[in-house]
Amino acid sequence: MKKIVIITVISLLACFIQGCDKNFLDRDPLDKLSSNQFWQTKQDFDMALTAIYGNLQTPMFSAGTPDWDLITDNGYGQHNSNGSQAIVRGDIFSSSDGYIRDVYKNCYAGIARVNIFLSKLGNYEGSAIDETAKKIYVGEASFMRAYYYYLLYTCYGDVPLVKEPLTLENQIQPKVPATEVLDFILNEVDEAIANLPNSLYKDAKGHLVKSSAQALKLRILLFIAYGQNGNVDLEIIKQAKNVATEIMQAGYQLSPQFESIFRSTTQEGNPEIIFSVKFLAPDNATSMDQWYGDWLVASPLKSFYDAFEANDKRRDQTVFVGQVDFNGNIHKPSNNVPTGYGLKKFLSPDLIPYGYSTQSEQDWIMFRYAEVLLSFAEAENELSGPTIAVHDVINSLRLRSGLGNLSKTLTKDEMRIAIRKERRMELAFEGFRYFDLKRWHIAEEVLNNVKDGILTYKFEDKFYKWPLPQTEIDRSQGVLIQNPSY
Repeated sequence: MKKIVIITVISLLACFIQGCDKNFLDRDPLDKLSSNQFWQTKQDFDMALTAIYGNLQTPMFSAGTPDWDLITDNGYGQHNSNGSQAIVRGDIFSSSDGYIRDVYKNCYAGIARVNIFLSKLGNYEGSAIDETAKKIYVGEASFMRAYYYYLLYTCYGDVPLVKEPLTLENQIQPKVPATEVLDFILNEVDEAIANLPNSLYKDAKGHLVKSSAQALKLRILLFIAYGQNGNVDLEIIKQAKNVATEIMQAGYQLSPQFESIFRSTTQEGNPEIIFSVKFLAPDNATSMDQWYGDWLVASPLKSFYDAFEANDKRRDQTVFVGQVDFNGNIHKPSNNVPTGYGLKKFLSPDLIPYGYSTQSEQDWIMFRYAEVLLSFAEAENELSGPTIAVHDVINSLRLRSGLGNLSKTLTKDEMRIAIRKERRMELAFEGFRYFDLKRWHIAEEVLNNVKDGILTYKFEDKFYKWPLPQTEIDRSQGVLIQNPSY
């Protein structure tokens, strides 16, 4: 406040001294950089790029990602995080808050940063940024824009396709067909693959690399491979297999210890991580341990806990029963344990007891090698059935989890069931389950048959695409048209 007052006084004094020159008010402010002063050096662009990466620290994209499993058969959210309870009950309207509103808002906030960055980069004529650096900038920004549009595409379908910074003249944008959005997403991710360095993520000091973009493309291809009814498009699934194979040849490995992927002390240099959102206490921390270890924001369902095979080490590494217990290092949650179970997977043993002063600095893992292996197995099985390659990949995950090999007599259909189960167990509460149920087009079958939920589940066919937020419809003055059935 003092700073504002002082600057105001100085400005007024200057105005009086200069006789209130009519051009004085058009000059750059003295208390901050204007757009004319910024975007001049490589450091300026690096700072802007850091802000683009920083947008991923929004809880929805990072530490709050487990909330996505609260709208699946995996868990229950007693605090109604992201409006999860209404979504589970089928109370989905254009006026809904939580995910229905915030996915749209947060994705376009990220897209806006990218659009400004790319516009300024395209107009930059200085000598501080060489072509190699510019190419990598484009790759990183293109990845981010592809990721946000991928979420918009999967949640809403037809959305506005904004490629440039918004002004008063173009701020109201109509939506375009989902097919056009998808084409743009794939072009953007290919741009990222072409421009990013071909190195392992562990050597990139937190920056995106080629394999990070390939992992995003793989996720996109698997989502669209099942079309509008769950029938596999063999050409797309083949593309997915090819991308997965390229990543598998890049040099990533499964981390020997499952839990090490999620512990801050063992994430740096981890051979399994392909891209993560970085955190570092105390200035850049989250409340992850308090959310899941003390407040029980996410409560796994008993049916999820029981779905693990008896000897699967992932069960007790993912879920705690009643209280957090790391080899006798115990934390008793201050909140209720409504299902009897809590989420252990992302907790830090050394931060117990969890509370308001707890500063969590675990990185959020957005892409890891286990997902790539599961995706390869899924694609290969759809193309050729349960080949040796499929068995090898799935058994490598089972071996880490203390399980034996799958039977060699499994049919293609039986292997599909086994792969989907492995995917559910391995990637639990990492934000995959809801989108898997949607892309396989089994959300109605699975969710409407949950028997042990605190809430009564209701999923209708129209929920495969959410309504656009009513606030955006109103703001567009009739230009933005609501999705059908809403």
